[in-house]
Amino acid sequence: MKVNFSKDPQGLVPAIIQDFETQKVLMLGYMNEESLQQTIATKKTTFFSRSKNRIWVKGEESGHFLKVITIKNDCDDDTLLIQVKPEGPTCHTGSDTCWNEPNKANYGFLSQLEATIQSRKENLNNESSYVSSLFANGINAIAQKVGEEAVEVIIEAKDSNTNLFLNESADLLFHYLILLAAKEHSLEDVVAVLAGRKK
Repeated sequence: MKVNFSKDPQGLVPAIIQDFETQKVLMLGYMNEESLQQTIATKKTTFFSRSKNRIWVKGEESGHFLKVITIKNDCDDDTLLIQVKPEGPTCHTGSDTCWNEPNKANYGFLSQLEATIQSRKENLNNESSYVSSLFANGINAIAQKVGEEAVEVIIEAKDSNTNLFLNESADLLFHYLILLAAKEHSLEDVVAVLAGRKK
């Protein structure tokens, strides 16, 4: 790995630390050549502390180490992206990240949709909400709707109308997310099961 430490007067490069599984950015630190080599050798993320003016292993006092999975340098060879498996919270405040955010996977729009579904679940008196009405009708109604949508996906899969197939697929996924919420689960729980099956 070629890293250009010469751009900084102190010979430091920024190191972005990202959770390998959730893809969440956990913190930003700085490395010099010695701390990078130690990181590579020990597989424990090691920085150069500008305030302490010394090499320090993240977690050396707390035990919350950042186990290195991958190290990449950017196109200018002056910034590192280190993907890790954290052993406990990352921030010294006890937070999962240095931005005081939970270290949870984010599936973009699907995570936003899950949040909306959860909000509708908690507000069953919203008479104008289709999702709230499904929750109000109970688990049997939700499960039946998922079954109906699954059958419609199968029917459209046998046809050649891509638009209908994708729309029915979207309906199935939408209602499946509602079913997960009704069962007090999330998309992240399902992904964890799939990841556990990886060989």
